[in-house]
Amino acid sequence: MSLESFTYTGVFELESGSKIRDLQIGYNTYGTLNKNRDNVVWVCHALTANSDVFDWWKGLFGEHDYFNPDEHFVICANIICSPYGTSNPLSINPNTGLPYYLAFPEITIRDMVKAHKLLADHLEIEHIELLLGGSLGGQQALEWSITEPARIKNLILIATNARHSPWGIAFNESQRLAIRADRTFYANAPDGGSKGLLAARSIALLSYRGYKTYDITQQEEDNAHTDNFRASSYQAYQGQKLVNRFNAYSYWYLTKVMDSHNVGRGRGGVDKALSLIKARTLVIGIKSDVLFPIEEQQYLFRHIPKSAFAELDSFYGHDGFLIETQDLTKIITSFFKTDVKGKIIELQKIA
Repeated sequence: MSLESFTYTGVFELESGSKIRDLQIGYNTYGTLNKNRDNVVWVCHALTANSDVFDWWKGLFGEHDYFNPDEHFVICANIICSPYGTSNPLSINPNTGLPYYLAFPEITIRDMVKAHKLLADHLEIEHIELLLGGSLGGQQALEWSITEPARIKNLILIATNARHSPWGIAFNESQRLAIRADRTFYANAPDGGSKGLLAARSIALLSYRGYKTYDITQQEEDNAHTDNFRASSYQAYQGQKLVNRFNAYSYWYLTKVMDSHNVGRGRGGVDKALSLIKARTLVIGIKSDVLFPIEEQQYLFRHIPKSAFAELDSFYGHDGFLIETQDLTKIITSFFKTDVKGKIIELQKIA
């Protein structure tokens, strides 16, 4: 489906108190809302993805996949700061007539959720049958389920957490240091900071994968090399791929958004905030995830009232939630056959 757009003509006030005029939200929908209006599946996307979930989550979302347009009305909205149809640092600042660049206001997860709520109201979606997301997408889904517990019936959280860890923030700051080291980042040009972005992506990959992933996928075929190793070229290749489709300013802000995630802020702590969730919840952790360790998902499982937990064993690390779609389908199928009312049930481990 083609990208659609909604413009909020009011003044969008951010958690910081800053304001955005004429907030634009890009989004995709697939399928049709049924007569009972109970087939809505809302996906919150991760850091550098976009609203075309049928493109980047193939195997789980598609014409013949578990989430298909014949059975479900799927919605995915591009997040604020991301350059795929929603207001971001390269958008035009109405006060200057020029792109915002580093004058764009800082955004939090709560601001992203507030934008999702505006879009849901615009689409007249009163109830969401299933809200799901992984990583940064999971952070949004978790926050939304706390903000509007009555709106969300089922919730799936994958490789995410209740608040971003010092470890995760340190990874993000390391990436921002790489971007800042590129002096063109301050040039206020669409391609500013591109070399820094390439280096930042290389750092990020180390947190998305792991030792075993590289040992299997980037192993040399012979022992003759003393330079130009596969792992080296892989890092540069993946960094350039992101440079070709993204920008350093959006990336800079989005890493700060992830850092802002803390459902306990202003709510009396994380445990109290998680207790507010009414949705029937599935939490999925990835055993090899070094960025969002499985202890973080186990914590969610223990503190969300009606929850179930599943462990995904993947050598792809954090990226496993985008790759292991066959196992995810099995886990989700099992979840919807499981009664979790008033109980905490550990689903059968998928190996």
